[in-house]
Amino acid sequence: QVQLVESGGGLVQAGGSLRLSCAASGRIFSINAMGWYRQAPGKQRELVAAITDRGITNYADSVKDRFTISRDNAKNTVYLQMNSLKPEDTAVYYCNAERVLASLSSIPRDYWGQGTQVTVSS
Repeated sequence: QVQLVESGGGLVQAGGSLRLSCAASGRIFSINAMGWYRQAPGKQRELVAAITDRGITNYADSVKDRFTISRDNAKNTVYLQMNSLKPEDTAVYYCNAERVLASLSSIPRDYWGQGTQVTVSS
């Protein structure tokens, strides 16, 4: 079993910054990709940013040039630096670990964190 623990959410004024962290722990041999999703009230969960184990990144158009995702493979940790925050960034942010292998012969599985609230006031 793998656990994802997120931290760094909170309340910030528009134009401010926050840094989210997500650490994966448990029986982990490898993690293909780690990412951040968000879900605002009444809306579907959407991809914010993702990064592969080789450092290839993918961003939602709405956060490009404002958010930066990074990863420490040795620590199984992913970060999301969020700058120039806007009220529309307000949501619960969820960490995702995709295709996690417990060993070379195991079946890959996806895991989710419990979510961390980000609120941006205008």
